[in-house]
Amino acid sequence: MKLNQLSDKAGSAKRGKRVGRGIGSGVGKTAGRGGKGQTARSGVAINGFEGGQMPLHRRLPKRGFTNIFRKNYVEVSLDRIDRAIEAGRLDPAQTINVETLKAAGIITRAKDGVRLLGGAAPKRKLVIDVAGAVGQAIAAVEKAGGTVTVPKAADTAEAGA
Repeated sequence: MKLNQLSDKAGSAKRGKRVGRGIGSGVGKTAGRGGKGQTARSGVAINGFEGGQMPLHRRLPKRGFTNIFRKNYVEVSLDRIDRAIEAGRLDPAQTINVETLKAAGIITRAKDGVRLLGGAAPKRKLVIDVAGAVGQAIAAVEKAGGTVTVPKAADTAEAGA
């Protein structure tokens, strides 16, 4: 087969409608755009325009704000870690951190780090290194004989949460 013999499958490409080609075509004269005015022209951007009335998005009150310094953590529960260990995707003898969680397929992207959530107490001793953890999760891991390492900056933030 040669490059000049390649072609699309029959019916895969639909021809565009030829507009503005006479009254007999059914889309002649105004070419399906109606009468005159703003919408008959190209480059129309009138989403939310209500004919001169104050648009809804401007009638409603402003509320709240977006904190640009907010950390976006991926939340992982102890249950999910335990299930991954039982399935053989995680090694409990290794330190559980972002890289091992990615390799096990528990998370896809770390974003600003991993935050450990509570759940059922782990059945074995675990060493976990994460960006943040809930007090209940730390207590459950330590009760099973393991440790949870959280950076000092996140420690103070977690204490308030």
